[in-house]
Amino acid sequence: MIDLHNHLLPGIDDGAPDLETSLALARVAVQDGITHVVCTPHIHPGRYDNTPASIEAARLELVAALDRAQIPLRVAAAAEVRFDMELMMGVTQGTVPFLGEWRGKRVLLLEFPHGLVPFGAERLVAWLLQRDIVPMIAHPERNKGLMRSPEQLKPLLAQGCLLQVTAGAVAGHFGPAAEQLALNLLAEDVVTVIASDAHNLQHRPPVLSEGMQRAARIVGKAKAEALVNHTPWLIAQTHFS
Repeated sequence: MIDLHNHLLPGIDDGAPDLETSLALARVAVQDGITHVVCTPHIHPGRYDNTPASIEAARLELVAALDRAQIPLRVAAAAEVRFDMELMMGVTQGTVPFLGEWRGKRVLLLEFPHGLVPFGAERLVAWLLQRDIVPMIAHPERNKGLMRSPEQLKPLLAQGCLLQVTAGAVAGHFGPAAEQLALNLLAEDVVTVIASDAHNLQHRPPVLSEGMQRAARIVGKAKAEALVNHTPWLIAQTHFS
């Protein structure tokens, strides 16, 4: 399986605080059947001021440690980028890392504020699409605004946004409201990938299998497997070639 959203890189956001934890998370991922990860540390101006250089340095540190520990996990990196006006500046200046490609467009993992769909979301999406960048909205099922009014997703989907749903939410680990929205999105066939959004060993581990198995009860085994294998590989394969 291929995990396109996780916080395994050491010491650069609210995920793994150090290399030892990164390696422990990597072992859990491999045990779950994950072979490739695209690590996506936060870029959130004023909170996590990551850059392509800081992210790549952390990736190289992790890759070297995985090699020494003989943990068979392939690691690429992008970022989970917060919705704000500085994102436009980052795109213009070429300082925003991309998740991969989808139908000829670069894919940006886009994080909304947790409580709402921000004003101007459709305009920012249009601006990105004009530049051949398609947003993949991170964990929409855990957004409180979307829990209350899931119809707010419809115009964004109509524009062409992709959706990344969290495996743990599908499996019920983020509460009943997030679980129900995740299952509804799966049933509506609008989920692009399932990813772990792993942050730690205790509450948010890098595990995809449980969410995939639950998704299979909604969309069938072949489609559920595509959400953690085929489609993530289509998007991220340029990182690993």
